[in-house]
Amino acid sequence: MANENNMLPASSAEVHILFNGYARDGETPAVSRVASTIGFVRDGAIRVIIDPGMTPDQNAILAPLAALGESPLSITDVVFSHHHPDHTLNAALFPNARFHDYWAIYHGDTWEDRPAEGYDLAPSIRLIETPGHTLQDITTLVGTPGGIVAFTHLWWSAEGPADDPLAADMQAIHINRERVLQIATLIVPGHGAPFTPGETTPR
Repeated sequence: MANENNMLPASSAEVHILFNGYARDGETPAVSRVASTIGFVRDGAIRVIIDPGMTPDQNAILAPLAALGESPLSITDVVFSHHHPDHTLNAALFPNARFHDYWAIYHGDTWEDRPAEGYDLAPSIRLIETPGHTLQDITTLVGTPGGIVAFTHLWWSAEGPADDPLAADMQAIHINRERVLQIATLIVPGHGAPFTPGETTPR
């Protein structure tokens, strides 16, 4: 990990992908089929859902979570990489959770201001600011025994596109991709299966 500012204090977390997302054309030009890649992370007593957005149905989230021995009530935290509905739509499934975005923590009727950059949800889970897809995007870094996993919308999927068609700031995407590639051994993109970064990874 080249950037010591992104070093995680622990590498004890367990990562699971509840749903592999996608973004593709639908039945008509006006309709698209889109679903977010949804992650689940355990680190000690902390249970985190990342980007509980659009899926074909809620069971696509709940069934794999139950298979891991967890229920919606056990989730302590939910992270939004950004505020597009395809990444947030199913957040209400987790009524006990604290919700994290780029500038605050929300729980019940409390709103706690805090910058995302460098915020640790747990010893092995850190948020960093990675604007580009939107100006408010964040990446969740997770330290595991096998390396650092980055949940991020800097990439839609391993296949691309190399240039984000909806980018708020493409130059920022290139800068932040390099930042994440210095750290992560596995990328979990916004709308695809996890992939190991390599020479062909868009930068």
